[in-house]
Amino acid sequence: MGPIARRILSGLILGSALGAVPSAKAAEGGLSFYIEGQSVPLGGIVPPPGLYFDSTTYFYSARIGGNRQTQIGGNIISDAKVNLVADFVTALWVTPVKILDGDLAFAFVMPFGEPAVRAGILLNGPLVNQLIGRPVGIGASDRDFNPGDPIVSATLGWHFGNWHWKLAGVMSIPAGAYEPGQLSNVALNRYVGDISAAATYLDPVQGYELSAAAGFTLNGTNPSTRYTTGTEFHVDVSASKYLTKEVSVGVIASHYEQITGDSGPGARLGPFKGRTTAVGGTIGVTGEFGKIPVTARIKVLREVEVENRFQGTIGFFEVSFPLWVAPPKAAPEPTPRS
Repeated sequence: MGPIARRILSGLILGSALGAVPSAKAAEGGLSFYIEGQSVPLGGIVPPPGLYFDSTTYFYSARIGGNRQTQIGGNIISDAKVNLVADFVTALWVTPVKILDGDLAFAFVMPFGEPAVRAGILLNGPLVNQLIGRPVGIGASDRDFNPGDPIVSATLGWHFGNWHWKLAGVMSIPAGAYEPGQLSNVALNRYVGDISAAATYLDPVQGYELSAAAGFTLNGTNPSTRYTTGTEFHVDVSASKYLTKEVSVGVIASHYEQITGDSGPGARLGPFKGRTTAVGGTIGVTGEFGKIPVTARIKVLREVEVENRFQGTIGFFEVSFPLWVAPPKAAPEPTPRS
């Protein structure tokens, strides 16, 4: 592969390679660490050694009806709506190191966001205590821009012809600007670990892509609410077609299920195990700006089957580009015959 093709390929696959790093939805608050559809398309590919940048803006508009309850920040609420806009800034370093013949990569993600939460009915919790003298059952709203918990990850990726696969481990560190007792928080205020595996079949000649990614999310305890979210399972699949070398379109399906219940003194709604299925589509465009390949991708998914969670529409807008790509190794010179 020549250096120009190598850089273009880096740009094509970068957005999805970085998108496989989980970013901050039942889990505490009816939301979880993992976002449906984030790992695909091209989920099994690790780009060539180098340093890469990605900015993914995440949109989520959803509600939980008046016949269901959830807990946010220790507050029990019902008939709630959430409109969340968050940005996840990622630096990815694909090292030249090989482990078991796989490429070793590290990533750092910093989220920022402004969740707007409106609870039609506030039943119990810290906000009720702040509103002493007003009747229980009142509404409450909260909107605040704040940084989330930083995220680190390590990945091993392999390639064989048109096949690509990888293993990834991710950790979210509770060091964000979490506001106890409030409704608007990007930070989850608990340690979260996620382990996953992904595979991709990419035929650059025919322009077809098939990907699947699955993993488990392990949650610690939120010390402010004394709430322990259960273990979660997630799986994403995608199928895409490259209409040209620069433009691709595809379909995405995702399923999330909590396999153990919530627990701890703060879990006042019991195990509260959540489940959801989401379906949608994606379009990706790659172009060169000053000889730098830049990839932009839009993904939209609709949650169609939900239990013990908010239900709504998910959107992603990703912009990715390489900061530096290692030059390919020179082919060894032939040894002259004596």
